[in-house]
Amino acid sequence: MKKAWILSVDMGYGHQRAAYPLSSIAQERIMTVNTDHIESWKERMLWRITQSGYESVSRMKALPIIGNAIFGTYDKLQDIAPFYPFNVNERPNGNVTTAKNLIKMGLCGGVLNHVSTKDLPIITTHFMPSLAADYNGFEKIYSVITDTDINRVWVSAEPKKSNITFLSPSRHAAMRLIKYGVPPEKIYITGFPLPKENIGGENQEVLKRDLARRVRKLDPHGKFLSVYGKVLDQVLGEVEDSVDRPLTICFMVGGAGAQADIGIEVVKSLETRIRRQEVRVNLVAGIRTNVKEFFEEEIKKMNLEDSNKCLRIIYAETKDEYFRIFNEALHETDILWTKPSEMSFYTALGIPIIIAPPVGAHEEFNDMWIRHIGSGFTQEEPKYANDWLFYVLESGRYAQAAFDGYMRAPTMGTYRVEAIINGDLERAKEGFTDAR
Repeated sequence: MKKAWILSVDMGYGHQRAAYPLSSIAQERIMTVNTDHIESWKERMLWRITQSGYESVSRMKALPIIGNAIFGTYDKLQDIAPFYPFNVNERPNGNVTTAKNLIKMGLCGGVLNHVSTKDLPIITTHFMPSLAADYNGFEKIYSVITDTDINRVWVSAEPKKSNITFLSPSRHAAMRLIKYGVPPEKIYITGFPLPKENIGGENQEVLKRDLARRVRKLDPHGKFLSVYGKVLDQVLGEVEDSVDRPLTICFMVGGAGAQADIGIEVVKSLETRIRRQEVRVNLVAGIRTNVKEFFEEEIKKMNLEDSNKCLRIIYAETKDEYFRIFNEALHETDILWTKPSEMSFYTALGIPIIIAPPVGAHEEFNDMWIRHIGSGFTQEEPKYANDWLFYVLESGRYAQAAFDGYMRAPTMGTYRVEAIINGDLERAKEGFTDAR
């Protein structure tokens, strides 16, 4: 397996989550360009201002009256033009010019000096290091797109002269790149890089095992299996008659710490079922201590501290450890409740998604994509989750959505990225349909 420089950015979870599955091909380590020791203090300060601005505005959205106004102004900077009519327009916008000026000022200079010591491909999961490498004359640059649609800032000022090859998570994102003037031969639809430990090799042994068990939990009355049972047997192997664990819901808080209150509303609604060990809820705090403490305080108020078997907080001090713990929990996760961030692509593991309100234009497109492929459900009133969630569960619709997510979203992104780096371009293209 050939090695590559893997460059990410510490901004929320999405860019580092995309890099994490590629660690086996990383030269030295996955480099987080805005916090790595090779960056200058000037670069770190510029990155810190950008990151703190995004996180502050994301949290402000929850404020009454002024929250939406503040966020709306910020979100215009990330705005994405309507997809139709389909016209190619490669003119750079203001964000492209700003990015180029920051790079001229030296942003990403430290990491580029470091990677220039060995002639290896560069794989980035954020637009800034890929643009910096391109403007500084590097040639083997691969940019992993982390949403289903993107702002013009991801593409260089002159896309036809650029050395960036794009690794797209979806057909829609690939078509958007063409609209921005990227030549089609510079685009591969790979799918989002998903963790290998949740796939189990190119035969998808682990994924199929987990999905077969999940479908059984999501179809308590056998309505979906009575129609599609034979199909599932052919695709996944035999579905077990029963699975000895509670229905498991994983509620995720984003990198900025927003929407933690929704998770507590869900727990309150499902409290009786949690006490009876009929439902297990995993509250994902990530690496945010304040979110973890908020969850702990609210759980204590409900006298649910002793419900560890059916109420768990997923927290770690580092992102790598958090990703490891979270990926392990996914094996027994039946429903993923999350805003439509990069986690949208995890539906490809055969997990239905309850979609919390999107934060930003890119998440609105992710929302549409999940619902388009049939594996996502818009969140209804959280305090009534005990009613509407089980109403849908009894219909078998969540089981259908789990299977649709697996069949219609690409699962093999990590393996395809590796194949491209190794020059096996035919294998990188295998197994795609228009729906994916």
